[in-house]
Amino acid sequence: MRRHARPCGGSGSNDDTSHEGDVAGTPPTPPCGCAGCPARGRAWAELLRLPALFSVPGDALAGTAAAGAPPNARTLLAIGSSLCLYEAGMALNDWADREADAVERPHRPLPSGRIRPAAALTAACALTGAGLALAARAGRPALAVAMPLAATVWAYDLTLKHTPAGPVAMGAARGLDLLLGAAATTGRTRRALPSAALLGTHTLAVTTVSRQEARGGSPLAPLAALATTALLTRLMTYRLPSLPEGRREAAAHLPPGPRSARPRPPEPGWPPTAHLTTTLAAAYAATTARPYFHAALNPSPPLTQRAVGAGIRATIPLQATLTARSRGTATALLIAALAPLGARFAKKVSVT
Repeated sequence: MRRHARPCGGSGSNDDTSHEGDVAGTPPTPPCGCAGCPARGRAWAELLRLPALFSVPGDALAGTAAAGAPPNARTLLAIGSSLCLYEAGMALNDWADREADAVERPHRPLPSGRIRPAAALTAACALTGAGLALAARAGRPALAVAMPLAATVWAYDLTLKHTPAGPVAMGAARGLDLLLGAAATTGRTRRALPSAALLGTHTLAVTTVSRQEARGGSPLAPLAALATTALLTRLMTYRLPSLPEGRREAAAHLPPGPRSARPRPPEPGWPPTAHLTTTLAAAYAATTARPYFHAALNPSPPLTQRAVGAGIRATIPLQATLTARSRGTATALLIAALAPLGARFAKKVSVT
């Protein structure tokens, strides 16, 4: 049984044992009600899994690149909408799982009493409203994507999570998030559909593994995720363009005449975007390969949770790879720079 903690500043003592649990290795559980208490801020950081936010901006940026446009002000609105809807899903997830977490993860913010369930539900509603409002500011096409995205998030957390459709719903949510960037920036989503499908497939695999992170389970899920990573890496690096688009068009419009008299087209090369795409794809595969393999050998909760965390972090190099493949070199490098930041903050607050 866990001791009741004193409210912050209750005694003025320097003794901090009120933020400790009785069981060794159990995270601190201060049910403080003080708005400025650092422990309360950490509780919200755990509830919202703040380090996972680094994996969100790349969705809209990859969608924008896939649509063939540079980022603009509407892209920023799409990113803001994505961040709000993602965090709404995090808060709603823990609210819906509060009874199961009381048994399996009693240290989580809701079952430990550090955050009230009503506060988590209120945050989920407010963040959803904010996400839809930002999408509306980006234009009707963006709102037309954000509405089914929000509906998918709520349906997953409240109904679909523990059904066979759960991983599919989560994959669809990530794919829609990428399409949100394309819709906000250009008003069109068709060209971004292949990238959305690849990102959604990765998310489906990670979600399938996450379903057994609390109790452990079969090695089949991490093995399938490992195979999915290999397949996606192959698809993203298969038939990379060896000649920039402008040069291919110039070569296709050479003047007629004897072959010897025609101007010679530029020699095919290996453009910088192909180098970058290959490098980022390798980083994506390397991020998940070892954790997935270890979880397959021993599907215990700790190793499975580590595999899930790696899968979430791998979303960033995957987004960067998709962006580089669409010739968004500078944007791809910007997305890739988020990876070390996410890994650094993940050491302080778990992303699972």
